Amino acid sequence: MPRVSVLYVQPRRERENNLPWIEHQIDEQSIECDDKHSEISSESSGEAILTNETQTILHRHSRDHSLWDEKEIDETLHLLPGAEEIIQMITWGNQLDISCPRLSCNVALLITSWYGCVEHVNALLSNSRADPNTTDPKGRSPLHFACSIGEHQIAKVLLDHGADPNRWDNENKSTPLHCAASAGSIECILLLLKRKAQINVGIETRSALHYAVDNNSLECAEILLKYGANPNTPQVYTETPLHTAAALGHKECVELLLKYGADVRSQFGKRKLTALHLAAEGDYVDCVKLLLEHGAQVDARNADNQTPLHLACLAQCTETVELLLINKANVNASYKDGRTALHAAIVKQSKCLECARMLVKAGIDVNKADDYGYSPLHMAALNEFGSCVILLIDHGADITARTNGGVPALSFIVRRTPEVIPKLISKLDHCIKVNDHEIGDVDCEIKLDFRLLVPTTERGETEMLKTFIEVGQKRLLNHPLCETFLFLKWRRIRKFFLLSLCYHAIYVLLFTFYVMSVYMQHCSKEKPCRVSELTPPFGYLVVSLNLILLGKEFFQMGQGFYGYAKYWENWLQWSIVCGVFLCVTPETLSPTRDSLNVPPWQYHIAAVVVFLVWLELMMLVGRFPIFGLYVQMFTKVAVNFGKFLMAYFCLLVAFALSFCVLFPTYPAFRNVGRSIMKMIPMMSGELEFEDIFFGDYPPTYPVTSQVLFLAFVLLVTIILTNLVVGLAVSDIQGLQESAGLDRLIRQTELVSRLESLFFSRLLRKAPPKLMSLCQRSALLRTSRYQLQFLTRPNDPRDRQLPEGIKMNIYKLVAERRDRNQSIRRKRDHFMSTFQRNINRDSHKDDIVTLRGQPSLNRKVRVLSDSPHNYFKYKENNANEYKVNYNDAVQDIIKIKLQLSTVSEKLDSLTDNLTKQLSAIAEEFERLKGRQPNRNIHEMSF
Repeated sequence: MPRVSVLYVQPRRERENNLPWIEHQIDEQSIECDDKHSEISSESSGEAILTNETQTILHRHSRDHSLWDEKEIDETLHLLPGAEEIIQMITWGNQLDISCPRLSCNVALLITSWYGCVEHVNALLSNSRADPNTTDPKGRSPLHFACSIGEHQIAKVLLDHGADPNRWDNENKSTPLHCAASAGSIECILLLLKRKAQINVGIETRSALHYAVDNNSLECAEILLKYGANPNTPQVYTETPLHTAAALGHKECVELLLKYGADVRSQFGKRKLTALHLAAEGDYVDCVKLLLEHGAQVDARNADNQTPLHLACLAQCTETVELLLINKANVNASYKDGRTALHAAIVKQSKCLECARMLVKAGIDVNKADDYGYSPLHMAALNEFGSCVILLIDHGADITARTNGGVPALSFIVRRTPEVIPKLISKLDHCIKVNDHEIGDVDCEIKLDFRLLVPTTERGETEMLKTFIEVGQKRLLNHPLCETFLFLKWRRIRKFFLLSLCYHAIYVLLFTFYVMSVYMQHCSKEKPCRVSELTPPFGYLVVSLNLILLGKEFFQMGQGFYGYAKYWENWLQWSIVCGVFLCVTPETLSPTRDSLNVPPWQYHIAAVVVFLVWLELMMLVGRFPIFGLYVQMFTKVAVNFGKFLMAYFCLLVAFALSFCVLFPTYPAFRNVGRSIMKMIPMMSGELEFEDIFFGDYPPTYPVTSQVLFLAFVLLVTIILTNLVVGLAVSDIQGLQESAGLDRLIRQTELVSRLESLFFSRLLRKAPPKLMSLCQRSALLRTSRYQLQFLTRPNDPRDRQLPEGIKMNIYKLVAERRDRNQSIRRKRDHFMSTFQRNINRDSHKDDIVTLRGQPSLNRKVRVLSDSPHNYFKYKENNANEYKVNYNDAVQDIIKIKLQLSTVSEKLDSLTDNLTKQLSAIAEEFERLKGRQPNRNIHEMSF
């Protein structure tokens, strides 16, 4: 008897089969646990998880292929009475003293069966009162233990003495047949079946066939199937052996089960997974192929409405995804929350580009959003997958697509994957192409393709430009492609703006005439004013036009209050509308009154409102391209001047208070409010020095007042005023460029707002023909350009674009040409240098030295010349090689770049290491200064 450990004895041993009636004699196979556990990424957090059903199968399979934990069995047996003495006797090879009163025969039978001691089992059953059906505290009999370790000889002895082959343990988990199948013992299985063991026992949960498949015991599974084991289960949504084999990737078992009629349509667990779902989730391509060949539905749905393609994409199973696509899987099928396979392929970074590339190549809709409005592009940018973002954009993904919360995909790209922005600019550059002629020729034509700027027409054609502004990429509006598109778009839609401008001009003129007729007479109770005959008609016209403006504001507000409220012009319009209603009173509208008495408060309102209506008219005129630059410059300077004035406001208040104290008799300085108002004109030079010091109101405190007045002249009038003016308009060129960008922004917003009227949901019940006519008149794709535009920048007869825009287009094309020519010259120079460094003779067998590059500094033997820019060589009398010059050059360039990158990383690492060592040395010196008796060897770094 071999010597074993006292505590945890490993009883697995191979024994020869000596049963003459067993037809199948094979060695027990050692089954290794397949640790290829595919992971599925959580779509919300990106954490790796598996479906509950798959986790159950894999967890059970990972426990050394056994029904019970051997350590747990040893611990349970050690707790039995007399177990320590029995184990010690078995361990040292002693004979069991059956007559010993301290020894329990049943305990000894359990222990010897578990340790595989055939002689002791024979002795116990022949010469004692040991019960072959005794059990441990968990209901496991000696036959359970014998079959668990594959000891068919012990099992035969136990069965010969009356052991029950169909006995369950206390948990109703297994019978001896389950144990034999779990151990992969064909001898035990055949022995039990011969002794009337029920082959399908436990089929409602897990039969012996389940355990055989679980351990990939193909021979055991085949024996069970030949003797009548059912490959399916009678209860729906339970685990079949086919589910187990597919989840673990046991190809041979899958093939065997399918051969014996396993149902590929059966579903498992709460999620109702088919075998194809489990195999696809685990990336077991061979199993997937077998299941598809035997009729498995490639688009089968589980409880979450997921197909095998969805699970394969979630688990990043590229080979399985490719196989499913070959078998015509529905790429646009959606599952929970409306997500597609492309959404699933982008939840994890490891191989998402491969799965996404295959799905895009298969024709999946890259812009299909889920129930929350997230498109695959949103997901890729949100998970910071820059390569996927570029891939999706290259295949038509809409960067202006918005979530249900109104967040565009470009916003995620700017915040999470900013490295994509240069790629996007490069795509804008490549939308401008030169035809056959050179760019210096008069006949040179430059083609501008605007299709990149119009990914969809459902929300208008300026949605992308509007998105650029929204996400903080306003500078892209200066790109020649965007600038040209905006100019053509403005020329297309300006007729609608002219109508609006004419309407506002009439409105302003009518209101101005009304104000002049009523509020410039200064009526009062003592001096009532006469009402002109034209005043009531003009008043009614003003009220009518004001009501139309009020309806327009409500309509714009109905399209979206948040977008409406963020534009200050809308609040200006509301001030005008309300002010006009307060100015146009019923008294002035009555044609029977000969006189009019206007309250004083209306004069204040009329003065403010007439100022605002003309200011608004100026802003509208400023939206024309020819006037917009100057209006924006005025606005920007005014804003800057206001900021500077607020910054120095405390200084003005300081002087105002001082002058109130020093000049109490002067009218302008009698209170703080007047004094502050007086400071503003004094800044411009209106000092009134003689009136203040030598007029009718002489200063009460002459010396102090003169000192402070001189300080005001120096600090405010000379220094501060010139500083404010200089800062406000210091950089005229920069101010002009900034104002130009602001003009483009305002023009984009105007065009977008005009376009949004024709696509508004509030006008869905409008006459279709009218809306179709308006849309055709406003959209650029319905014009003769059709989102493509040709221009001749060198032809003076071509006046389609302004000279500034044509110059920008020409400059972009010229710079790109020069850059490409420079790269081409460098490549050709490198190629010629490389070819000159190859010294070869016309004879085939001469020795050739490849020089000039360290990676090719070796001797080769030329075998043949070829006119196709390649040569063959043989190195060290080894295999024959074929070298292409261009490929070799590209390889050398790649190697140089890689060496350069490695060198930079090494330099950076060296610098970091040096800094760390310096920091450690400084810390040591500091500690040494604090603890002078401490030795350096006592420190552990």
